Amino acid sequence: MSTNHFRGASRRSLLTAFGAAAIGMSFTACGEKPKPDAGGEEAKLNFYNWDTYIGETTLGDFKKASGVDVNMSLFATNDELFAKLKAGNPGFDVIVPSNEFVTRMSQAGMLEPLDHAKIPNIKNIDPTFLNPDFDPGRKFSLPYTWLLLGIGYRKSKVSGVPDSWKWLFDSNQYAGKIALLSESADLVRLAAKYLGHSVNDIPADMLPRIEQMLIKQKPFVKAFHDDNGQDLLLSGEVDLVLEYNGDIAQAMKDDDDIDFVVPKEGSLINSDCLCIPKGAPRPNNAHKFINYLLDAQAGAEISKTILYPTPNAAAKALMPDDYKNNKVIFPPADVMSKCEYGAFEGAEKASLYEEIITRVRAA
Repeated sequence: MSTNHFRGASRRSLLTAFGAAAIGMSFTACGEKPKPDAGGEEAKLNFYNWDTYIGETTLGDFKKASGVDVNMSLFATNDELFAKLKAGNPGFDVIVPSNEFVTRMSQAGMLEPLDHAKIPNIKNIDPTFLNPDFDPGRKFSLPYTWLLLGIGYRKSKVSGVPDSWKWLFDSNQYAGKIALLSESADLVRLAAKYLGHSVNDIPADMLPRIEQMLIKQKPFVKAFHDDNGQDLLLSGEVDLVLEYNGDIAQAMKDDDDIDFVVPKEGSLINSDCLCIPKGAPRPNNAHKFINYLLDAQAGAEISKTILYPTPNAAAKALMPDDYKNNKVIFPPADVMSKCEYGAFEGAEKASLYEEIITRVRAA
């Protein structure tokens, strides 16, 4: 499969591109049975990941290096990941929740503490990512990528640069040509940012205002997408989309009429993290796999494919200048200074945000 095909793929269509069944992808050679390793674990691993979020040869390379066969299944939202594991781990060894869900899942007893001694490649991580508020001391998670929400847009169809959340949340100028991300907390938080508030500690009396604004906007919204907004933009179904910088960077490689802007009000930073869920059947293999993903060369191969900003300093150093100096992938400091991580503020607040967006979508 060509790199171009992969880069243009949505998080959904990766499975089709690999010709693999939606239940998961296995890299075991035909007829070969995974053998137990010295630690007594079967030489396999179940990996639950976002789509288009791994290097083209990463899983096969890990198999060659370790003998461990990786079966990868995909989820589309953090809400889906959380729901899948809430009733108990169905057999996953490594998962990739975003920062807020690392806090939520660790507080709910859904994550195993990491043994840092088994992950020597921690040394490759940029020190600024080693002690985040959402997981102090990285007890339960290690950073895989970080990412920033903004507006992807088709230059020829938009007048000027759409540098405010207004165009997505509070205007009919691009009616029927807008797509919003479906993740509830992100929508509520960015609406608060547009209204001049932090993405955290949103006052209760602001929530009805956000809900009414989004309900008023709903008729102008073409779709609430599950993180495949870059495809809607590439296909011409929409001209403006709320999407992550890495996804739009992928689309910009395929279509030079596409660009990305972080609105002037600021935005939401996310960090997708590598975690071992409670009850993982193969914790030794899980530690080996996380350590492999944090290797400098393996990390660079992943970044070359997915085009998300990497927190792996050793991997970044191996990347070409058109990645290291790309302002979509690594926005300048003045832009980043207006952006914040969303904090997990309790299950009740999370449910409240879900209810608000459910009502908006039903309106």
